[in-house]
Order: sequence, then structure tokens, then C-alpha cells
Amino acid sequence: MWAFFERLLDSSMFSPHGICLLWEPELIWLHVVSDACIAAAYFSIPFALAILVTKRRDLKFGWVYWAFAIFILACGLTHVLSIYTLWVPIYGIEGIVKAATAVASVFTAAALWPLLPKILTIPSPFELRQVQAALEEEEIRSRDATLLLQQVRDAQRAMRESVARLTAIVETAVDGVILLDAQDRILLFNPACERLFGYRADEVMNQNVGMLMPEADAAPERPGRHFATGGEAVGLRKDGTTFPMDLSVGEARQDGELIFVGIVHDLTARKLTEQQLQQAQKMETVGQLSGGIAHDFNNLLTVIIGNAEHLSEQLKASPDLRRFADDICQSGERGAELTQRLLAFSRRQLLRPQTIDCRSLLDSMFKLLKRTLREDIEIRTSSGPGTILAFADRAQLESAVLNLALNAQDAMPSGGHLTLATDLVTIDADDGAPHPEVAPGSYALIAVTDDGEGMTREVAARAFEPFFTTKEVGKGSGLGLSMVYGFAKQSGGHVSIYSEAGLGTMVRIYLPRANTGRSQAELPDGEDTAPRGYETILIVEDDPFVRSSVIRRVEALGYRVVAAVNGRDALRQLQSDPGIDLLFTDIVMPGGMSGWELANQARRVRPGLPVLFTSGYALETLVEQGRAQAQAIVLTKPYRKVELAQRLRDALAAAVVPS
Repeated sequence: MWAFFERLLDSSMFSPHGICLLWEPELIWLHVVSDACIAAAYFSIPFALAILVTKRRDLKFGWVYWAFAIFILACGLTHVLSIYTLWVPIYGIEGIVKAATAVASVFTAAALWPLLPKILTIPSPFELRQVQAALEEEEIRSRDATLLLQQVRDAQRAMRESVARLTAIVETAVDGVILLDAQDRILLFNPACERLFGYRADEVMNQNVGMLMPEADAAPERPGRHFATGGEAVGLRKDGTTFPMDLSVGEARQDGELIFVGIVHDLTARKLTEQQLQQAQKMETVGQLSGGIAHDFNNLLTVIIGNAEHLSEQLKASPDLRRFADDICQSGERGAELTQRLLAFSRRQLLRPQTIDCRSLLDSMFKLLKRTLREDIEIRTSSGPGTILAFADRAQLESAVLNLALNAQDAMPSGGHLTLATDLVTIDADDGAPHPEVAPGSYALIAVTDDGEGMTREVAARAFEPFFTTKEVGKGSGLGLSMVYGFAKQSGGHVSIYSEAGLGTMVRIYLPRANTGRSQAELPDGEDTAPRGYETILIVEDDPFVRSSVIRRVEALGYRVVAAVNGRDALRQLQSDPGIDLLFTDIVMPGGMSGWELANQARRVRPGLPVLFTSGYALETLVEQGRAQAQAIVLTKPYRKVELAQRLRDALAAAVVPS
């Protein structure tokens, strides 16, 4: 074997290949350049395949690439040997290389043909792009389907939530909600309707809505017409009672059928409030009328009482004639009592509120009533726990309780029981709904109850009206309960009456609770001796009769008097007469300047000038109309000489105290 290779490799007997080409340079170089280029190309291919296989380890059949690289490398080597054999005749080596190349080519070809079907199964870039496009399209369809499915789920959830919210609204609504079909059959009846009409929902479902209205409101041809048209109507409860209601109706179509939705609002509270407001407005109107009459009447009584007092003083030497003057004065005082009751009803009386222990007041009233009422009237008192303090005018409250006790006695001609009770109560918004003018809060309650004849509902509704009475002529003025009503209202409280014919009557007086921070008003001095003075008084009064009477009475007390008919005249008097010591003015005057405004302007001219006001109205009412000070000194018409004298001294003394 080795001898064979030695002979094969021995080239001494051969001639170079260039001899065959006759060493023609052009031909020699043509072969050299061509073989060199082919060899270089062949040698580059294995390097490229090696880099590809090394970098792309995911390629299938990688060993084929290596076999192909060896085959190409051998092919390139044969072309290198072809160049070398042009000068060196190593044809044996060249043959061996060609034999190896043949083996590599046969092996590569033999291996490639079986792999061809598998290679063909590998998708081409075009096929990959098609598959990718198909996948993307499928992904879009899948995404659209998912989005559509999510939208359907969201819509279903929103619908469930909407139905749940609507159901919650209908179930918890304060007003009733009724759903009807075109034949007026009830399809929905919410809990508010159950409370309003007294039926359970299952009792009225698929029933005609006419069962919820009285026969007078339910026309035979269309029992549910109100539920189709809306407006105010009357509802019929299961127990047969009725109530006013307001219907708001809407219509819609469901599956092509007409349906109606009715909202039922109970008007019972509103109707009651309207009645109470109408009653309050009527009482307010009557109060304004009676107050105006009482104010003018007080001016007349001021003149009558003043002149009668002056005449009585002048007739001391004639007792018979003086008695007539005293009778005139007493009659005037009785008239003043009547006007005072009118002012109490119209809330224009002068009140001096103070802290009152209601329990001790009823104890004192118990002793007074024991001596005042008939022996067949049994009097009882009752008090709640704790201290019960009210803030009101004590004298007016005692007068109110006395009035109620006397009315109770008249209602019990054969005797009976009279109960005086006091307690602390709280009125909230619901309790005060029938009386919207009553502010919610805590009140001191005084109740006067009898078991007498009682009153009908119609009589009780008019009981507080002035001059309304069921007593015989001459036995009552009809102002007792009116005075109680006005006193309670002016005090910031309320009064209510409950009565049943044949069972008795209860009158409740609600008064504001006392606040420890509020000062107690002092009662006026009760001296019988009229104090006198020497100062100069500027009297401002527009009524000539009242003015002349007042001038005479003030002069009789020793004062020097300067008179004026209105505010402008009074200001001129102040500027021209520096000796004026006090301004005594009516509050309500014509000419565009009230007593309050006159006092303010007068104090600009004369700082610290004492002022005494007078009026037929109360201070509380006039404060609302002007700019009154809470500490203003007011003399209420009509007044006696002693009251006038005392108030003049009070006003002069108040000016001395530094503010």
C-alpha cells in the first residue's frame, strides 16, 4: 500500500502541465487567474456557512451545512492544485484531492436527496408572511369578539345595576309609585303605596286602580281616569278612610303596549298646614284691625280719664259733683281694660317679661282660685319633675290663668274638676307641623283642664276670635280667650285648645323657657303719691285733644310745658329753647317722622336729652317698626296721673346715669 502511494506521489517522471500549454504566457495566466478566482470563491463559501451555522443554532440539519462546506473547500483546493501543477507535476496529490472531493460530493448528494422532502416542509418567507397575516387577522377577529363579549357583559351589568337602582328608588321612595297597564290594572305597588292605602302589594296586583278611589271619584266608564290624567284627587284606604293626594302621571310604551306611571303624594299635611296658615292669617288680620281700633280708642280714653281726674281735683269742695267725675274716670278705666284685652289679642300690649317659677305661680293661683271659684269646683294642681321656669309677664300670665279658670267654671254649671298643670315640653319640627308659626324648641307648658260641657269643633275653631262668645248677652265680652291667645303669641309662645262636647276642655299655654342670662324686668313703682317736678318738658302730640289734656296734667304736676304738634316743630323748639329738660313724645305720628326718629335727631341737637315715649301700642310691636332701644321708657295709653308722674321722674333719673 505504501509502495502504491510512493509511486503515486513520485512526480519525477511527469512533465508540468505548462508544457502542454507551450508555456504560452497568456494561456498560462488565463488558467492561473481563473483557477485562483474559483478557489477564492470556493474557500469563502465554507466560511460563510460556518458563520451561519454558528450564529443560527436553531437551523435544522446543521450537519448538512458542514458537509457541504467540506465539499466546497475540497473543490477550491483542486483549483489551487491546478495552478500548482502548471509548474510542478504533482498529479498524484492532485488525484488524491479529487478523489476526496468526489467522496465528499457523493456523500453530500446522497445525504441531500433524502432530506429534500423535509427541507421542503420548512415554510418559505412568503408562506410565513401569509401565516402571520392569517394569524393577525384571526387575532383581530378574536379581539373583536372578546371586546364585543365584554361590551355585552358591561351592558348586562349596567342594566342589572340600573334595575337595582330603580328598584331601590321605587322601594324607598317617600311618595307612592303605581304602574298601570292600558286597562288600568295595577302592575307595580311600592311600599309607600302600601303605607298610604293600607293594602299589601299582593292584594292589589292586577286589580283595577279604581279600588283606590272613592265611588264619587271613580267614573264607571273609566275608574282610573285620575291615574291617567293626574292632578289632585281623593285616595281611598283599605279601612274606608280617605285622604287628599296629588298625582303626577307619565306614560310610555312597553312591547307596543301603553303603560302609565303614577306618583302619589299625600297632601294631608299640606292641607292641614294651609288651614292653619289661613286661620293664622285671619287672626292676624283681625288682630291688626282690633289693635288699630284700640290705639285710637286709647287716645280718646286718655283725654276722658285725664279730664275726669282734673275735674275731680277741681271739685273737691263739691262731693256730689266730684262723684260724677270719679264715675267718668272709672268708666274710662273699664274701657281701658277692654282696649287692653284687644291689644293683648293683637299682640300690641306692653309686656314686662321676667323669670317665672311656674310651680310657685300655680300654687299662688290655687289659693286665689279657692277664694274666687264656686265651692262645687274641685281644684287640682300637677307639676312635672325639676324646676320649670318661663320667661313672660307674670301679671299677664296670672290674668290668663284666671280667665281660663273662670271660663272653666262657666262650663261646669253643676260643678266639676279644674286641673292646673305645668311641665317642660319640647316641640320638634313634626310636632309643630300643624302650627307652622311655632318655632321648634323647648317650652314651659301651663295647661288648664276642666270636665265641663266642652265645645264643638266649630266653636273651638273660633274660640280665640275677639268678641266671639257662646255666653248670654251681658255675661261675657268674648275677649278672655283672645287675650290669652295674644299674650302667648306676643311672649314668643303658643296656645292650643282641645275640646270635646260633653267631655271637657284643655287649654295649653306654651311659653319660652327662661334663660338665666336674661334680666328680669322690674315692675313699675306702685306709689300712690304722684311725684312732682319743676323741669321744662317738651310735649309732642299730634292729636289736639290728647295734647291739651297732657299739657294740663303735666302742668298740674309743677312742670313747665312747651308743646309741639309734630317732629319738625319739636326740633325747632329744641333749637330755640335751650331750657328744655325732657322730650315727651308720642311714637306714632303723621308727617314722616316717628317718635324714634325724633328722639335720635333731638339727641344730635342736645346730646344726653332724656326722652319719655308714649303710645297706644306696645313697645314690642313698635320695636319691629322702628329703631327702638330695649331700655326705652314707654308710657302706655291710657294712663293715670300717678303713672305719668312716675314715668317722668324715671326718664329724668335715667338721663343722670352715665351710659
